[in-house]
Amino acid sequence: MPPELHLAVALEGAGWHPAAWRAVDARPTEVFTARYWTDLVQEAERGFLDFVTFEDSLGMQSSSRTGPDGRIDQVRGRLDAVLIASRVAPVTNHIGLVPTVIMAHTEPFHVSKAIATLDYVSNGRAGVRVQAGNMTSDPAHFGRRPPSSFPGQDPNDPEAARARNDLFDETRDYIEVMRRLWDSWEDDAEIRDVITGRFVDREKLHYIDFEGQWFSVKGPSITPRPPQGQPIVSVLAHATIPYRLAARTADIVYVTPHDDVDVVRIRDEVRAEQATAGRQDDSLLIFADLVVFLDSDQATAESRKRSLDDLDGAEFSSDAQVFVGTPEQLAELLLDWHEEGIAGFRLRPGSLPHDLAQITQSLAPILQRGGFRDRYDTSTLRSIFGLPRPANRYALAGPRKDVAG
Repeated sequence: MPPELHLAVALEGAGWHPAAWRAVDARPTEVFTARYWTDLVQEAERGFLDFVTFEDSLGMQSSSRTGPDGRIDQVRGRLDAVLIASRVAPVTNHIGLVPTVIMAHTEPFHVSKAIATLDYVSNGRAGVRVQAGNMTSDPAHFGRRPPSSFPGQDPNDPEAARARNDLFDETRDYIEVMRRLWDSWEDDAEIRDVITGRFVDREKLHYIDFEGQWFSVKGPSITPRPPQGQPIVSVLAHATIPYRLAARTADIVYVTPHDDVDVVRIRDEVRAEQATAGRQDDSLLIFADLVVFLDSDQATAESRKRSLDDLDGAEFSSDAQVFVGTPEQLAELLLDWHEEGIAGFRLRPGSLPHDLAQITQSLAPILQRGGFRDRYDTSTLRSIFGLPRPANRYALAGPRKDVAG
């Protein structure tokens, strides 16, 4: 029997369909409110989902990779993903919270302490999805790196290939810096002894001394080691270079197979990269992404998606497979892929809140007959996946003389 099946949802605005905000049961006037996001995550928790991810970007949403598309009939604007997760954390109890961060224009020191703080606020339920970059117009918002540092779209352009490799190598170092900073405080570095007046043990705070092509970070962090030790790191990958990034750095990789053959091919390539990275004994969970439009019968699901397509003026497509049908049909597909080595699924609801409710109230109960949970038995996101709390790398290394002052 395959190991436990995992299920997550990716939350994006009014849903992944660009016309979802115009659906009959949509809540477009609330998309920028805390209540909206709280309601969605609480619904996901009622379905016993592993975690939710929150999309983010550093430029306005667009149908173009190069910049704004000028459209005014689609949702534009968003709230900060890390701040949404921090707001939702106190009103949820079990579900993991995984915001997206964009590597290209943020600093790993800042992000590491933000995710560590989220882990404290949520009592050990934090994760992070690290995205290498977004639109090629984003550098203009920051002025710190040239647009040429982002890969072009021509796969045969050697300069584009170089920029792409550099971007993912930089992302690898970014994640490594975050992980070292999370370990820069040993677990018992805080003494908090009022009588002696000692709050911290300076010998248990460590410089990370990271020196690389893109980052030079001394450390330590200003935030104590997170409750999980290491919050869950995840990345989305579509091809060999990002598979390699995931194999070297991540706990979860989201992939986008479109059929059974794709599932086996991607699984084998990810595992091969994992072995090459020397991590074959480490846990790397493969999650398949699908965009879903669900209803009690096939015709209704197809009609609803078609209506949204008509409103948008184009048939919806995605990097991930677009599934249109019933929860029973989707469950059959997911269980088949699970048998082939897919640990879990990150479903992207086509329309919110409709498709989220279909996932939690119809799909999840069906999957419970095939290995999905019917209650939460653990308290942290790592423990949901059966991952131990990792030892601190600096504590294992023994005492150092270059402790923080």
